[in-house]
This record gives sequence, C-alpha cells and structure tokens, in this order.
Amino acid sequence: MTGRAAVLGSADVSDHDLCRMVAAQLGAAQVEVTSSCAEVVPYDLEALTTGGRYWVRGTARHDGAESPYAFFVKLVQSWARSPVFAQVPEELRDLALAGVPWQREPDVYRSDLGSRLPEQLRLPTAFGVFDLDPLSAAVWLGVVEAEPVRWDLERHVEAAYLLGRLAASEAVAPLAALGAVPRPTRTYASGRVEHLVAPALLGEDVWTHPLVAAAFDAELRDRLRHAVTLLPAFLDELDAMPIGTQHGDACTRNLLVEPGRAGFVLIDFGFWGRGPLGFDLTQLLLGEVQMGERSAAELPGLEAACVPAYVEGLRAEGTEVALGTVARAHALLALLFTGLSAIPFEHLGEPVTDRLVQVARGRAAAARFLLDLVDTTAS
Repeated sequence: MTGRAAVLGSADVSDHDLCRMVAAQLGAAQVEVTSSCAEVVPYDLEALTTGGRYWVRGTARHDGAESPYAFFVKLVQSWARSPVFAQVPEELRDLALAGVPWQREPDVYRSDLGSRLPEQLRLPTAFGVFDLDPLSAAVWLGVVEAEPVRWDLERHVEAAYLLGRLAASEAVAPLAALGAVPRPTRTYASGRVEHLVAPALLGEDVWTHPLVAAAFDAELRDRLRHAVTLLPAFLDELDAMPIGTQHGDACTRNLLVEPGRAGFVLIDFGFWGRGPLGFDLTQLLLGEVQMGERSAAELPGLEAACVPAYVEGLRAEGTEVALGTVARAHALLALLFTGLSAIPFEHLGEPVTDRLVQVARGRAAAARFLLDLVDTTAS
C-alpha cells in the first residue's frame, strides 16, 4: 500500500486514473507522475454524508518539464455510515435515509451544472467521480484558491441576488431534480421536527437544562410551543409557494470567494434540489448566527437587504414573484428549519461553558427574530 493509499483508503484511485486526472489538470496529452502524497483536511464540522476530506499533491513530468498538481478529494457516503445515524430510532431510519439522498453530490459533479450556472457562480472542476461501493463515491476536485473574507452586508446582498438567479434559472432547472426530495418541507417536518424537535419543545425536561435555561425564557418557550401547533397551517402555506432550484446549504462556508473575481464558487451539494423560493436565504442569513460566529443583532439589517436582492435575482432570470410572497416563504422556511430547532441540542451533553451560553443566547435571539418575522409577514 502506498503512502497515499494509506491516507485515502477506499477513496484512492489507480495510477492510471491519477495520471489521467493530472494530465487533464495540467493540460498535457500525457504525464508521468513523479510524486504523490495525501493528507487529511482538518475540518471543524461534521457532515452527515461526508466520510472524509483530503488533499492529494505531487509533481508530474510532461513536455520536458515538471509541474506540481493538487486535488481536493471528498469521500461522499450514505449517512447510514455516519455515527450520528445510530441515534435515529430503528422505525425512522428508512424515512431519514430518504430525506438525505447521498448520491446527489456525486451526481451534481458528474453533470454539466458548471456550464449552466448564472454568471458569477462557479463550480470547482471535477476531474473524476468514482463509485466505490453501493453506498459511497469519491469526488476528485480541483483546488479552489479561496481567500478568507469578512462577510459584510454588501457580500450578503451579492450572494442573495445570485442565489435568486440560481433559483429561477431555466438553464439550471433540469438539473434541480438530481437527488431532489419531494416536498422537502414536509419530509423534514415529518422526520426531525415531529420526532425530536416538537416532543422536546412540548415537554419539560429540555427547558430545565442549564444551557437552555440560561438563554430561553418562559415567553420564548411558549411562543415556540405555539408555533409547533401552527405547523400544519405553515406547511400548507409552503405547499402553495412557487418552487425553484435550491443549493440547499448556502451558508457562507459553502460560497467560496476567489481573489480578484466577483461572485462565488459553490461547494457542498448534499442538500441540492428543489424547494420553495427563498429556501437558500435561511442558511445565508442564519448559518453564522447558529454557529455563534455572528450576532443575531445583525439579522434585521441582513433580512431587509437580502430578501429584495434575492427577488431582484429572480426577476433577472425572468421570474416575477411578489416581494411579500418570497418574504413570507423565507420566514416560514427559516422558522421550520432553524427557529424551531434553535435549542442547541447537539451541545446538551457537554459542560456548560461561557462560549456555549453565548451560542445559546444567539440562537434564542434568532428564534425571537424569526417568530416576529412570521407574525409580520402573515397576510
């Protein structure tokens, strides 16, 4: 076993396939790979359908010269192989797997989506997608030279506009079906919300946990409980909303910025598909708040600027939808996918630290904001 294979495991490829991908990356007819090594990419977030992330780097001889090459390798797998899946009750596992089809990310990279995207949206170059077994695949991508940037209001507005264009693009629409979950709002509501979130909100135990008690007061508890009772009506509203293409996880981490280039490189397509217009605004606005990386106090300003920008993006693609319709859909989607689950369930087994209290308080503030938003957008 080579050193590269020892790191990559099943995600490794044959020397023939590596040479082929290196040649494509270097624009050479034929290459001789003179070195290759792999290392694990450190990452601070677990993803349900990601089994590993790796760098593969080396050198290759071609046309009388020697050049470096580099790939980002992602092992994509069924989330049945995730440690988190063990927490799913046996009777709900088929439903849980159907809600997160792991194949859609490999299928996106096999497709011609990159040539269909609106201007200023890009994909990493996929040099190879390899099926490993019935439940996993390896995706070999070109390296994106992303720069760390501060996501200010202007950058959020730019992203919202482009996500609106993505949602309404006729060129992209045929590929929105790749791995799409029918009625994702009801699938999520009948799964995680019905079996985990709602019972916790309607019960008593979670509210006495020190982390929750430090951030969620009685008024917020009662408002979240009331929202649970209104969920059937909210879902009926969402069923009637116009549909478009969704990236599915359009948080700032998944919109990479390249030096000197406008727009973004889209990555992580584990939730790609179709959904109500406004779907991608949830993670764009709330992702960093959920992580404790941005104050919830910024949400009103982001909301006021980004929803109109998203609607402008829809209109740039020829889709006329009223601002109020998108604002309402966004409010309901954000409450369903983020507000109702604002309690930091993933941290309840950890020691209560000052940092976690701040995270919980930020999420509580976001939940209040979203409950108010649902109230103010009601017709």
